Amino acid sequence: MTRTLPPGLTATATVAASSANLGPGFDSMGVALGIYDEIVVETTESGLVVDVRGEGEGQVPLDATHLVVRAIERGLTETGVVAPGLIVRCRNTIPHSRGLGSSAAAVVGGLAAANGLAAQAGSSPMSTDALVQVSSEFEGHPDNASAAVLGGAVVSWTDTSGAAPRYAAAPIRLHPDIVMYSAIPAVRSSTAETRILLPDVVSHTAARFNLSRAALLVVALTERPDLLMAATEDVLHQPQRAPALPASAEYIQVLRRCGVPAVLSGAGPAVLALGLHAEHHVDLPAEAVERGRELGFMVVKTPVGQGVTWSAGVAAKP
Repeated sequence: MTRTLPPGLTATATVAASSANLGPGFDSMGVALGIYDEIVVETTESGLVVDVRGEGEGQVPLDATHLVVRAIERGLTETGVVAPGLIVRCRNTIPHSRGLGSSAAAVVGGLAAANGLAAQAGSSPMSTDALVQVSSEFEGHPDNASAAVLGGAVVSWTDTSGAAPRYAAAPIRLHPDIVMYSAIPAVRSSTAETRILLPDVVSHTAARFNLSRAALLVVALTERPDLLMAATEDVLHQPQRAPALPASAEYIQVLRRCGVPAVLSGAGPAVLALGLHAEHHVDLPAEAVERGRELGFMVVKTPVGQGVTWSAGVAAKP
């Protein structure tokens, strides 16, 4: 039985940015980044009000087509409740269209906010597995979505043996010496535009190369961060996207020449660099930072992001 939510209920969700692929882990590996969006939703008697501040302000639709609104509505359906009216407030700091998982964050955050409303109506919130499944359905693969749900680093996969795809993910423990840097450009890019550059068929040689590097990447991220340079090599998607993202491709080469493992973040144009604590230098080499600025990147040290949080009536802080 579907329950109708009364007016005056509020819920808050806080959700992290994410970086997918991590080099060879195309459409299967990701890591949450400590850049957060906050969504506050309130039930009303009727209508829809959408207010967006920060990233995307003045650029995204303020109606039922807004991705957060669509996710909230889907979450309410999944939990067996309905809201006659909603006020949705988005406070965004995740850059849009940069390869940092802003779309996945919008979906995961909307679903989590729906959990907060449903819990107040006595309905069972979606489980973590359900959040991964439903959020992944929006984009067709679970790398960014599962990182936003679970936090930290994840390996995700898709089971296509049934009538509909099933999405799943498992967390992996990041080695404590690993630190991350996000290089964020002012320019934007579309995942759809860069994905069409990828060939439908690849050679066994290329497939074997990426399989070995993806397996090595799990080892490097968890136990042997000294192997990150080799483990972040890729031949399946980054070289193919390079012509459309020349500044990103050049900056990755600059970082790697400086001894810093670096990859395209998702479909770009942002770049993710990996450094080490302990006896190693934590800060990026001055040459790499300066060249990043010249190429239009803002380079910031970025903590590992936590999994999505939601609460009823009060803000959920990461």
